[in-house]
Amino acid sequence: MTADRVISLVVVDDQATVREALAVMLDLADDVNVVATATNGVEAVAAAAQFHPDVLLMDLNMPIMGGVEATAQIRRAEPGTTILVLTTFDDDESILAALHAGASGYLTKEADRLMILQAVRSAAQGHTVLAPEVQRRLLALASRPAARADDDVEMTAREREILTLIGEGLRNPEIAAQLVISEATVKTHINNLYAKADLHSRADAVRYALRHQRPGDNSRP
Repeated sequence: MTADRVISLVVVDDQATVREALAVMLDLADDVNVVATATNGVEAVAAAAQFHPDVLLMDLNMPIMGGVEATAQIRRAEPGTTILVLTTFDDDESILAALHAGASGYLTKEADRLMILQAVRSAAQGHTVLAPEVQRRLLALASRPAARADDDVEMTAREREILTLIGEGLRNPEIAAQLVISEATVKTHINNLYAKADLHSRADAVRYALRHQRPGDNSRP
């Protein structure tokens, strides 16, 4: 992208006041054009396909389809669109899942207007943009002792399926809906996974899923 080109942007957030405020605020910049807004992941995927934006500003926790799944779908269908996450969540699981899905940046909603605008510009130039608190969490994760990484941990097909969905950032209710099983059954499988692989937290499970992902595990439509 050349320096004088206007950045086309889609803003995705399920909260109307936040979405509209972001759209108005960012559209005021001379080098940004908000071409569409969306209220959930399904609408985000449709907007990306229609407008092919340079940058898509993505919330994570939304109804119908969350931001992690939408990010993965958009990155497969629109590789020219950069995904920049803007969310209230800064936990390890959300950060890892979003970056693994293909997000190129991760900001929290504590960011001010200038920080968000600069992040959009940097993302449009192909740079990775991480909020300071996100960088600190990633550094802490990198220095934390890893859970047991044995490749020979035996899992059932269902356990491995659930592990893949954990790696994609899905929560227990979403996994239950995806697999058409009860949430209690999901919890039982996860407890078994934790015991077998010596995992102690959801973040451990996400990291384990990413390390042990098999070919095709991230190719769901």
